[in-house]
Amino acid sequence: MMDQLRASAAPDASGQPSLILEDVRRSFRQGTREINVLQGVNAALWPGQAVALVGPSGAGKSTLLHIAGLLEPPTGGRVIVNGRDCAGLSEAERTRLRRHDIGFIYQFHQLLPEFSALENVVIPQMILGKSKRQAEVRARMLLDGLGLQSRVDHRPAELSGGEQQRTAICRGLANAPKLLLADEPTGNLDPKTSEHVFQELIGLIRQQGVAALIATHNIELARRMDRILRMEDGQLVEISAAAVG
Repeated sequence: MMDQLRASAAPDASGQPSLILEDVRRSFRQGTREINVLQGVNAALWPGQAVALVGPSGAGKSTLLHIAGLLEPPTGGRVIVNGRDCAGLSEAERTRLRRHDIGFIYQFHQLLPEFSALENVVIPQMILGKSKRQAEVRARMLLDGLGLQSRVDHRPAELSGGEQQRTAICRGLANAPKLLLADEPTGNLDPKTSEHVFQELIGLIRQQGVAALIATHNIELARRMDRILRMEDGQLVEISAAAVG
């Protein structure tokens, strides 16, 4: 299985994958009916890769992201994050692994409204035990890198949609995760702002060496990522940029 997963990676992929999904299954019961959403998902993501996750609404993309992010357990199969098999972990251990190794970016920024952009990026780091000063240094570096140096003291309501989402990207990368999971990170933005935010996100993925799985309905953005995985009948199929559509 590992050889098959490695073969599906980018040609220059090497070292340990940041995420391995091995025969992952997820089913839900609706009354007397069992709904099989994921039916044997296999995939591997390596550091520095931006991987698009595409498929129609209801295909299971969000469910897959939740399972990869340890927000819900699979019905069966294995999820391995940064070399650690997550089967059998306690909730406390899953939470610890999420905080250290996994970053999240949502379609709607989910910033804390009562805190500034800087504080929104500082808080996740302080939860992990960094001093406020250490956290502010990294937060300013990330925010400055996305052109927000003059907006760090502004609260989310005082920021534009693009500025809010850039702040959310910085928050997702605040703890230097090995794995970044993004659910339609530019889906709530106008085309021009979406393009700008996408370019900055891809730049940070390369710079930080993080493996990123990005669910998107934007076909043009998907074509510009390193790989494209499509949800089909509860499984992941790797497709070419020409085949997406």
